[in-house]
Amino acid sequence: MLRGFMQAPEQEKPPVGILFDSDMANSIDDALALALLYGFDSKHEARIVSVSLSQSGLKAAAFCEALARFYAAAAGRTVERIRPIGLSVDGKISEDTPLLTVPLSKLNAQGARVYEHRIQKSNDTADAVALIRNAFTAQHDQNCIVVLVGPANNLSRVLGLPGAKDLISRKVRFLAFAGGAYPTGPPEFNIRTDIPAAKKLFAEWPTRIVASGYEVGKALLFPATSIEKDFAWTSEHPIVDAYRAQKQMPYDAPTWAMAPVLYAVRPEQGYFKLSEPGGIRVLDDGRTRFKPSPEGQHRYLILDPAQKERIIRTYTEIASTKPAPAPHQQN
Repeated sequence: MLRGFMQAPEQEKPPVGILFDSDMANSIDDALALALLYGFDSKHEARIVSVSLSQSGLKAAAFCEALARFYAAAAGRTVERIRPIGLSVDGKISEDTPLLTVPLSKLNAQGARVYEHRIQKSNDTADAVALIRNAFTAQHDQNCIVVLVGPANNLSRVLGLPGAKDLISRKVRFLAFAGGAYPTGPPEFNIRTDIPAAKKLFAEWPTRIVASGYEVGKALLFPATSIEKDFAWTSEHPIVDAYRAQKQMPYDAPTWAMAPVLYAVRPEQGYFKLSEPGGIRVLDDGRTRFKPSPEGQHRYLILDPAQKERIIRTYTEIASTKPAPAPHQQN
């Protein structure tokens, strides 16, 4: 049964909370984005307050829980209080891709799983919509950011809950979304996978939306050399195993999901330029259209070539961070 989170006293307002919603399994960038978030969490720049999946694959949920347990154990935290992984009830059942199955099936010399998880059936997960709503409720006003790096079906359903828009307006600074192509481009995966949900999100989401288009992640490649060197603080790392399982090494991976994470946590540090304000509309074929407007709530990230090396360096340094012990957990 899903439990709510208790809100911390106002005088102890913690770092910004991140609600991470993903379609983990389709490409390695979602796993890298979650590693980036755990790095920021370890540095106390942000807190991961919920992880949910826009698809219905148990292996994806198990992988996310295995990551949570791995990072908790590496930081010396108890692994018995891992928060539940949210699983969509209406998403597609994703393929059990090697980036999931290889780490999850890895055994040690004693025949035990290297990366522990306890998800065997859907009842071992939480309903994604309830998880997200409860996570909002637990946060201080204007002290959380939503990072969406998959289809918008979960957030679309959240918008349909009674009082949800008011709750979001109170709690959320902005939504960072890996979706679309800007200023123009073909239909992007996260949009075209659930076009009605994407339309609803851009039309009804009550806070600012900052979109990171296909073109940004394609231009910023995570280097295979980082996988081989920067994660060497441990002999067994689920991100390393997932990356190697995705395709034959060495390869540099597009980072579609990492850009919105970096912007969400460090929006004022000049990694990206922002478009002028406006509105993003989703066309019937899944393409996105941006219309400038001074009162618009939507903007999109623009890659500054002068920042490219700095961004990739930040990706590799933070995503490979060895977890550090954290102060007592707050919301």
